[in-house]
Amino acid sequence: MLRLGSEPHGVQIHAVAEMMGTAMASESCRNGSPTGEAAFVEAGEEEIDAGDQSATEAAAGRGPRATLRSHSLEHAWTFWFDNPSAKSKHAAWGSSIRPVHTFATVEDFWGLYNNINRPSKLAIGADFHCFKDKIEPKWEDPVCSNGGKWTINCSRGKVDKWWLYTLLAMLGEQFDHGDEICGAVVNVRAKQEKISIWTKNALNESSQISIGRQWKEFLDYNDTVGFILHDDAKKHDRFAKSRYHA
Repeated sequence: MLRLGSEPHGVQIHAVAEMMGTAMASESCRNGSPTGEAAFVEAGEEEIDAGDQSATEAAAGRGPRATLRSHSLEHAWTFWFDNPSAKSKHAAWGSSIRPVHTFATVEDFWGLYNNINRPSKLAIGADFHCFKDKIEPKWEDPVCSNGGKWTINCSRGKVDKWWLYTLLAMLGEQFDHGDEICGAVVNVRAKQEKISIWTKNALNESSQISIGRQWKEFLDYNDTVGFILHDDAKKHDRFAKSRYHA
């Protein structure tokens, strides 16, 4: 499985793709295929090409998809989408969130990511989530219920890059306390976008601080970020105060 959590602190996240490619390199070398970053990029390109074949070919084991090599991630992940047009002022919070797709390999991730809208192209009010499989992006989920979230604010000029870097850091197991992470969400709003990382155990201060600091390093983000407990958010809504800072 692809796991890169042993990389040193402060690694620039633009190199994560290259490192993910390096993790695939041994197999690629034996088969005469490109290595390093080229191998990782090629995995995404091959998946796009394979997406053009018919369902019949795929089911029969013919065509490009049948020959692709799969590179497993440490965890399976699910994309979720909260459509602003489906939201109702009278509906329970989270009732309009729907799962989009679950993936467990590098190829499946790129195949999906390269064929969906970036956050900057989503409608105002949309929420797009990427959570570990079997964890729902809701406060009520048993895994999330005792957790909290780190949040950064970003402009539309940066949201696409920072969202991708956040995904690569999570999927590539770049966080020292990655087991604490439930997932991430990007909130598209009129004035500015927000990206948050949700975690499991809000009172585990050392782990939360580590995640917040590493996330800032990965994004090369210099402003202070705050961590809010879900319990505090439930009680105080937008007036909830940050429990930790990084």
